[in-house]
Amino acid sequence: YWFSFCRTCSKYFSDVFMFVSSAMATRDRSSESARFEVLNSEYSAVLLGNENATIHIDAVIDPLSPTGQKLASLLQVLQKHVQTSMRIVLNPMSSLVDIPLKNYYRYVLPNTDDYSSTGFDVDGPKAFFANMPLSKTLTMNLDVPEPWLVEPVIAIHDLDNILLENLGDTTTLQAVFEVESLVLTGHCAEKDHEAPRGLQLILGTKNKPHLVDTLVMANLGYWQMKVSPGVWYLQLAPGRSSELYVLKGGNDGSQDQSSLKRITIDDLRGKVVHLEVVKRKGKEHEKLLVPSDDDDGVQQNNERRSWNSNFLKWASGFVGGRQQSMKGDSKKEHEKGGRQGKTINIFSIASGHLYERFLKIMILSVLKNTNRPVKFWFIKNYLSPQFKDVIPHMAQEYNFEYELITYKWPTWLHKQKEKQRIIWAYKILFLDVIFPLSLEKVIFVDADQIIRTDMGELYDMDIKGRPLAYTPFCDNNREMDGYRFWRQGFWKEHLRGRPYHISALYVVDLVKFRETAAGDNLRVFYETLSKDPNSLSNLDQDLPNYAQHTVPIFSLPQEWLWCESWCGNATKSKAKTIDLCNNPMTKEPKLQGARRIVTEWPDLDLEARKFTAKILGEDVELNEPVAAATDKPNPPPSNDISEDSEQDLESKAEL
Repeated sequence: YWFSFCRTCSKYFSDVFMFVSSAMATRDRSSESARFEVLNSEYSAVLLGNENATIHIDAVIDPLSPTGQKLASLLQVLQKHVQTSMRIVLNPMSSLVDIPLKNYYRYVLPNTDDYSSTGFDVDGPKAFFANMPLSKTLTMNLDVPEPWLVEPVIAIHDLDNILLENLGDTTTLQAVFEVESLVLTGHCAEKDHEAPRGLQLILGTKNKPHLVDTLVMANLGYWQMKVSPGVWYLQLAPGRSSELYVLKGGNDGSQDQSSLKRITIDDLRGKVVHLEVVKRKGKEHEKLLVPSDDDDGVQQNNERRSWNSNFLKWASGFVGGRQQSMKGDSKKEHEKGGRQGKTINIFSIASGHLYERFLKIMILSVLKNTNRPVKFWFIKNYLSPQFKDVIPHMAQEYNFEYELITYKWPTWLHKQKEKQRIIWAYKILFLDVIFPLSLEKVIFVDADQIIRTDMGELYDMDIKGRPLAYTPFCDNNREMDGYRFWRQGFWKEHLRGRPYHISALYVVDLVKFRETAAGDNLRVFYETLSKDPNSLSNLDQDLPNYAQHTVPIFSLPQEWLWCESWCGNATKSKAKTIDLCNNPMTKEPKLQGARRIVTEWPDLDLEARKFTAKILGEDVELNEPVAAATDKPNPPPSNDISEDSEQDLESKAEL
C-alpha cells in the first residue's frame, strides 16, 4: 500500500496514515493469495498499454457474464484516463446451458468536455452502442447507483420494444435520461425487540412537516422515501405510531429531543439513516398492529380506527397540489367537475407504447361508466415521456385526478433480472408502502382491460375483512382444460380446494393490508420462492395465490372478470370487465383480439389516439393494419396466463 502526502496535510493525518501503513505492512499474509503470474495466458490474454506504466492491472474475466461486461467498460475507462498497462485473461465457462449474452453494457463517465464552453447545456455524458443486432427486440435501460431514481425525458421510440430494422432510413436511436430524485433509506430498530413493523414515518420541512410518508417493514426494519437535496425532518406519524413510540436521538435543536430527526441531503450518494425508537411509559405491552379479528377485542379496534382517522385528517392539511391531493380517499360526499360521491382509486402499470395505448383505453372505459370522481395511480418508473406529456391534458379534458408513484427496489430483496418480471413484482410486493398512508383502498386494473360497469360498485363492496379480493379463473371454456395447471400437481395439493385467482383485477383494502402486515408476509414468501428459477413463473399471480393461507383472499363474483381464453361465450353478456389475456392455444396478437372481442374497443381506441395526436401534434392513422407485427414478438408458452411471457422475455436483449 502506497500513500502520497501533500505539504498542507496536518501532522495528525500524517500520523494516522503512517500508523495504518505500518499495521498493514506487518500483517500476516495468507498463503492463498492470488498469484497471477502462474496463469497461462499464451492464448487467452489481451495485453494493453505500456509495460513501463506505473500501474499494472491483471484481470480475469468471463467475457459472457454480466459482471465481465461491466468490468470491461471500467477497464476501458482506466486504460484511457490513468494510462495503465493491463493483461486481461479471458476465462469463459467450459459449458453453457443457456445463451449467456442477453445484455450489452457501456459505462458512462462524465468528462470536462461534456459541458459547453458557452453555457450550461450538457452535451453528455453519453453511452454509444454500435453494431447492435437489427432483427432482435431490444430494451434500453440504465443501471444506476442505488440512491438514484432515473427516468427517460426524451425518447421518440418505444424503449421497451426496440427493433432497429424498423427505424426506417436510419438505424440510429437516441434517448435522454435524467436523475428525477434521490432515495432516502434507513433501518428502524427497537432495542431488544424485533423491528417495529408497520411504524408510520413522515418526512418534510419545518414549514410543511408531512410531504412524504412510509411504513417500516419487518425486513431489517427497512424504510424508504423519495427526496431531493436539502434539509429534511423525520418524525413519527400522528396516530398510533406516535401514541406508542418516541423517536430516540432527535437532533433538531429543540427542547424535545425525541420529536424530530434532521437529515441533510447534500450530495448524490444518498444516505442510510438508522433510527431507534422506544415505547412510551405505560405502553410497553401494547401492539402496534392490531388486526380487527384479534383477541384484544373490539374496543382496541375502534381506537385504532379512530387513530387512523385522525391521522388522515391531519395529513390532508399538509399535502397539497393536484397530483399530491389526498381528497381522493375522503369518505365525505363531494362534487368535482360534475362527478359526485366518494372517489374511486384505481392503480395500474404499463410499460411500452402498446400497453400505454391500452392504458388510455382503460381510463376512458372507466370514466364513461361512472359519475363518481376517479383518481388513477400510475407507477412512474416505466412510463414513456410521451405518456407523461399527454396524461395531464387527458386528466383536464376528461375530468379525473392522477398521481405518479414510484418505489426503488430494496437492495436486500432478491431482484428479478428481466424487466417484465420486475414490473409483475411491482403489482404485488410494495402495496403497503408505494401509496400514501392516507389512502385506504385501491383497485388494480390491468392496462389491457375494458370496463363495462360502474367501478364504484366494486370499490364499495364488502370483502369480509380480507386484505385482498381477486376473481377466480373461470372454468366454463372446456377447450382450455388442458392448460389449467392449477388443477394438478403442486398447485392442486397446495391450494387444497381454494380457487386459483387471476391478477388482472383486484381490490386492496390498504388499512387491512397494513394492519395485518400482509406486505411483509408476501415479501417473505417471495424471498423464499424467487431464488428458485422454477418457482413463480407467473409472479404477479403465483405469489398471492401461494400465500393465501397466510394473506387471505376474498373471491369476487365471476362476472367481475371475463376473458375469452378461459371463459365461455355464454357468460360474456354478464361481464363487468373484459381482459385481453393471452390465449396459449391461438397465440393471437392483442390488438387483433381486442378489435374482435370487445365491440366498443375500436371507438375507444380511436378516441384515445385522436386525443394523443392532438396533444403531441401528430397525425393519426385511421386505418391501421389488422395485426401489428410488434404486438407480440414471440408467442407465450403453453401454460402462461399473465401479461407477457417468459419466452417473450428471452427474445429481448437489454441495453
